[in-house]
Amino acid sequence: MRYRPVKKPAPMPENPYHRIFTPMPSFEDLVRKAREEEKKLKSNKNILINIKNRISKRIENTKYNSYLYAFILGKSSYIDNESYNNYKINGVTHLFALSGLHVSLFSSIILFILNKLKFNEKTSFIITSIFLIFFSFIASFTPSILRATIFFILSSLNKIYYTFIKPKNILFVTFSILTFINPFYIFDTGFILSFTITYFILLLNENTTIKGNIKSILVISILSFLSSLPIIINFSYEVNIIGFINNILFIPLVTNIIFPFSLIVIIIPKFSYILFILTSIMETISKYSSNLLNITIYFQKLTSLEIIIYYVLLIISIKKNKKLLSILFIFILILYLKPNFDKNTYVYFIDVSQGDSALIVTKNNKSILIDTGGKLNYKTEKWKQKNKEFNLMTSSVIPFFKSIGLKKIDCLLITHGDADHAGYALELIDNYKVINKYTNKGRKNSLEKKLNIDSLNSNYLKIDNIEIYSLNDTIYNNENKDSLVLLIKIYNYKFLFMADADKEVEKTIIEKYNLKNIDVLKVGHHGSKTSTDESFIEEITPKYSIVSVGKNNKFGHPNIETLNILKNTKILRTDELGTVKITLNKNKSLIETFEP
Repeated sequence: MRYRPVKKPAPMPENPYHRIFTPMPSFEDLVRKAREEEKKLKSNKNILINIKNRISKRIENTKYNSYLYAFILGKSSYIDNESYNNYKINGVTHLFALSGLHVSLFSSIILFILNKLKFNEKTSFIITSIFLIFFSFIASFTPSILRATIFFILSSLNKIYYTFIKPKNILFVTFSILTFINPFYIFDTGFILSFTITYFILLLNENTTIKGNIKSILVISILSFLSSLPIIINFSYEVNIIGFINNILFIPLVTNIIFPFSLIVIIIPKFSYILFILTSIMETISKYSSNLLNITIYFQKLTSLEIIIYYVLLIISIKKNKKLLSILFIFILILYLKPNFDKNTYVYFIDVSQGDSALIVTKNNKSILIDTGGKLNYKTEKWKQKNKEFNLMTSSVIPFFKSIGLKKIDCLLITHGDADHAGYALELIDNYKVINKYTNKGRKNSLEKKLNIDSLNSNYLKIDNIEIYSLNDTIYNNENKDSLVLLIKIYNYKFLFMADADKEVEKTIIEKYNLKNIDVLKVGHHGSKTSTDESFIEEITPKYSIVSVGKNNKFGHPNIETLNILKNTKILRTDELGTVKITLNKNKSLIETFEP
């Protein structure tokens, strides 16, 4: 096997002696400073900040305020998870994150009122610009809001003073201004989506005249979907292919009714119950739509070349020949089927912090997941407890599956019921398709009972080109000792997964089986001193040793004695190197590691 670490150089500190001469502040000092800052904020004489605080307080004291937080302050996190997930499935979450659409609506409302009041064009522009800047301030100057505000101001000046600058060029000027203010905006998803979709809509307007409101909404919805597709794929790896239909339904509802009424509720809070009725109707529509109009598919992460080819085809289709759209759709189909063309076999030792999880993907895109990882619960002070706990499975592991083009887990093997091995299994099953699932033959704990998971009664499984042998037949009635110990053969390579088995189990299996010349050992029990006996290592002679372990964990894993026993092997630790990826085929193998 060839080993190729992919590492990021550590930044050099400006002053290497800084830590020596600068004392750390005490906890009391930090609390005192925080309270002083809070007092300053409350006593702030800045009129804009006071107005913003008053609006925030007004929203806080208003009933049914979750959508007010979203539409006024840009905080969509206040919408309950079930509703937001339904919006996500429908592909309409952008409607609940302040963007150029809301700026356009807000400016249209103001201009309409000013027009009725007989204000001239220049005065209307000045007043509207002031309102938009203040709206941007209230929304904490989010990139998409800033983009729309600056674009409105520049476009209005262009119109008033007859400079005849093309809208596309105004957009490029806006982009330049914002990236000059903050170059890191280019890493913001909303910023990228905002500019990309706007550019293609402007490009369409330059080359096509669309008649009819319904047709216009349909065309723009389809174009927005197509122009944002590569970005969505590389950030979420999943797409609802009929999301544009949902947008046709939801955009008029939000833009014409719910968003304008939200502005009214800020002025007259007593109308909040009407807003509640409207949003409840929208949530009901979204719930049924997510079931009826949900065709979600997964895409593998796109390369830079694939993204360039995609956008070149889209630009040419809009500017030159609409028939090229058919080629674009064929290209999208190829991108979707791309994982099926890859005939390598992959083994991933996934970095799940203090826990175990390994994924095998066969040459025919079949998948075997060994353990899921899971959060270990520690007793913490009340003030340290979070309102919403971070979930590694839904936030990181499942997106990783999607990023490599994996559409399901064909076989889930839970080695035993400890939380750091099986704790995320419920989240996996609830949020991802799992075909078969098995665990060890020992006594089931409460977690395994919740999973309703069968014991692996067969000592041999074959999935595609993968041969799996279960080696631990003895029932000890002990979670760690009863762990599934798996020998997995891929081509001529042998992988040995020890789960949390201890030295007693190691002794039993080497007496029973011929386990010489193991290529890769998944070290037992995260490298603790209770596992990995010297005689065991001498017997199996592994070339590589993988230690799945959390950084700075409270258990002191891996134990220094264990590391010394493994010193004649190449040791790869997930706390130091992140996920370990092994690429295999009949002719070669390659090991890659990625720093967390």
